[in-house]
Amino acid sequence: MSQASLALKPIMQQLSAAPSRLPPIPWRDPHTVSPQRLAEYIQILEAQCGGPSDSADLRTCLGMAYAMNFDVYRSLDSFEAAVQIDPSHFFAQLKYSELLYRIRTLHRAEEETLRAIELANNGWELSLARSQLKEIRRLLRKGNERPAMMASWRRPALLAVGVAALFGLAAIFR
Repeated sequence: MSQASLALKPIMQQLSAAPSRLPPIPWRDPHTVSPQRLAEYIQILEAQCGGPSDSADLRTCLGMAYAMNFDVYRSLDSFEAAVQIDPSHFFAQLKYSELLYRIRTLHRAEEETLRAIELANNGWELSLARSQLKEIRRLLRKGNERPAMMASWRRPALLAVGVAALFGLAAIFR
């Protein structure tokens, strides 16, 4: 067995022994986890999530690991799956809304954070969700949301083609 698999053996035992508890993986500071170790954690969590017991806790951890690995789309998919598995899971909802907040989809993040506030079971969870909502609303007031692409590109494209045609005709008739 390699050193990495020996180091991960206790984590694997804990994951299989208590599937409803979050594994003891250092999520707080991405600088303390090497990319190789993070890749190993992701592999373990993917294997656990692919099993017969689909756990919102494991999906939430996998989404957090993907986010630490800067894989936003997989992280979003994992958080969405966690919320679908257990719609009453506070941390899955909070982390999903946090990722939306971090990619500056602020209106959607606000909606999801309000859902997390409804799911809060104690004062600590409520304070986490409220502080996140406060920051989201501050950014909304400040205008830091990523702009939505609502308008059609038809007019600018036709204008660009028309200008190019005019320049082409001008070059021909010179």
